[in-house]
Amino acid sequence: MFDILNSGGILMLPILLCSVIAIAIVIERSWTLSTTRVIPKYALAQVWTWIKNGQLDSSRLREVRRASPLGRLLVVGLSNSKFGRAAMIESIELTAAQIVHELERYLETLGTIAAVTPLLGLLGTVVGMIRVFGQIMLVGTGDANALAGGISEALVSTAAGLCVAIPAYAAHRFFLRKVDALVLGLEQESLKLVDALHSDKTVEVRSSGS
Repeated sequence: MFDILNSGGILMLPILLCSVIAIAIVIERSWTLSTTRVIPKYALAQVWTWIKNGQLDSSRLREVRRASPLGRLLVVGLSNSKFGRAAMIESIELTAAQIVHELERYLETLGTIAAVTPLLGLLGTVVGMIRVFGQIMLVGTGDANALAGGISEALVSTAAGLCVAIPAYAAHRFFLRKVDALVLGLEQESLKLVDALHSDKTVEVRSSGS
């Protein structure tokens, strides 16, 4: 591996750094954007059961809010349900915008890595070719093997850049589609709560001590 890094030149270092960052982002986003973490399957059903049984209190609201992004939307909606359907939907939309921003965290960085690493690789190749032609000017073209070896080394950085960029681009597109799907799921679950409560129905939240 160290031989490959040496043969690719100094620009292999930022390419390697980009690969490490990309891997870290992919691992972190894979964990954070898990559907079960963002939209727990029975979160809405549990909240509705508490509402029907008169068991909704502030401690349970805190528990739901901390559990998942969906929980945050449900709590915001419940807290504003007494102001009517329109106010409830507006409050959910405002909170949803914040959640979307959080879901998209680091994805712009991943997309930047996918765009920049091929350019870094190309720059490394250009620098390497300049070095090769400099050698030709000094010693001529008598040693074809040496020239071929120099050119192959110059191309290493481009290959390395593409090896980082292609998976990073694929992961970037995958996570963008994942976020879109999660946002759609959050909207659907939130609207279910709005429709269930209706515009003229309010939810009384009891104190945890009552």
